[in-house]
Amino acid sequence: MKTAAVAGLALSPVVAQALEAVKPEARPNFLFVLIDDLRYDLVGCTGHPYAKTPNIDRIAKNGVKFANAFVTTSLCSPSRASFLSGKYVHTHGVWNNVQRIELDPAIDTWPKLLRKAGYDTAFIGKWHQGKGSYPRPGFNHWVSFDGQGVYMNPDINIDGKMRKMDGAYITDVLNDAAMEWLRKDRTSPFCLYLSHKAIHEPFRPAERHKDLYIGQKAHHPPSFNDNLEGKPVWLKKTAKVVAPDKQKVLENWEEQTRMQLRTLAAVDEGLGKILDYLAQAGKLDDTVIAFAGDNGFYQGEHGLGDKRSAYEESMRIPLLMSYPKMAKPGGTIKEMVLNIDVAPTMLDLAGVKIPEGMQGKSMVPLLKGKRAEWRKSFLYEYMQEKRYPQTPNTLAVRTDRWKYIRYPGADDIEELYDLKNDPYELKNLASDPAHSSALAEMKKEMDKLMVETGGKGWWDKYLTDGAASAATQ
Repeated sequence: MKTAAVAGLALSPVVAQALEAVKPEARPNFLFVLIDDLRYDLVGCTGHPYAKTPNIDRIAKNGVKFANAFVTTSLCSPSRASFLSGKYVHTHGVWNNVQRIELDPAIDTWPKLLRKAGYDTAFIGKWHQGKGSYPRPGFNHWVSFDGQGVYMNPDINIDGKMRKMDGAYITDVLNDAAMEWLRKDRTSPFCLYLSHKAIHEPFRPAERHKDLYIGQKAHHPPSFNDNLEGKPVWLKKTAKVVAPDKQKVLENWEEQTRMQLRTLAAVDEGLGKILDYLAQAGKLDDTVIAFAGDNGFYQGEHGLGDKRSAYEESMRIPLLMSYPKMAKPGGTIKEMVLNIDVAPTMLDLAGVKIPEGMQGKSMVPLLKGKRAEWRKSFLYEYMQEKRYPQTPNTLAVRTDRWKYIRYPGADDIEELYDLKNDPYELKNLASDPAHSSALAEMKKEMDKLMVETGGKGWWDKYLTDGAASAATQ
């Protein structure tokens, strides 16, 4: 096979190898749907008691759900860059939301590699990396907006041209744009990256959904009543403990949950139309469909809202995938998977060579139902933002049994949780002599992962000289 030039330039060795690896007759289509701030248990198929998400649930019914899916950093911009690149935040450099750091154009994202391998690619929705809303590399079609965007009357950038959508609701705009692009005549396989603004706060549902879930009561786990005994100082200063006015706090969180689900309703409706179209067009069996949240979100657990820190509610996400030619319908995969695993998985499914720089693992063996040699632990990181000083620098390691958390650069205590016996992370065992061996093992595991992922050098420089210096190493 001869390697062609793209836009007058010779292809890089990585792309040339990718093209050589492609099997045109076997290439699937791709639909990746990413939701903002969607915690792992806020949809029907992951256990929410009253959420009505029939179309999201269809993906799990026709495919698999990952029971233990996590992000390596629980924050919009960093996580979105990790989904695209398959890299840790300390590697790709998009380390916070505030500065709106541009994802390095030299980084090979999975849509960019699919495009170079002959795919028709489109990005529709929230990008949130870099300033402005101009088209980024890797996509034949671009529909986006600046930053977080707005729910009503959005300004939309369509392939470089701005358009004011008066009277329009952003979720409907993005779903309609996705449908319009999917209906396009094409001879090549497609890759659609649909990245919703919803359900970012302040939550705003479509007018037609404003009365959904009235009277429904949220189920609050034991971590909602965490008394913070033995917890770090930063948390005690930040958390809003429920005891003094418990009923009022409970009602406020219940209404927040209802508003989140009302805002999610338009996402589910639009997804239903997309799935129906793919079925009617005979493309459903040939399309890899993945659905995920970009990070978790607290609903009062440990007295917290938002995300960023390393407790389960923040770092754990829903991840669903269907591909009838490979994944057995209705399955549950229990291995720990990460947002950085999406990029190598998509390339593997397309028959495109995975670049050596991608730090995630292909989930294809898991989708095939094989007992693969899989990770036993993973590294979590968060770099403190000046505008959000309440959450300190955070490093954590999670295994099936244990979680260890420390706060580099802060004068605060460490945390150790036995997830088997304390899944809600209520009892910090770090200072308990009976668990000193477990603490030592988890510290050792963190040191190992920091070296293996390249995080040690970045963090050492970051803590000494600041993020700007670390980013240039």
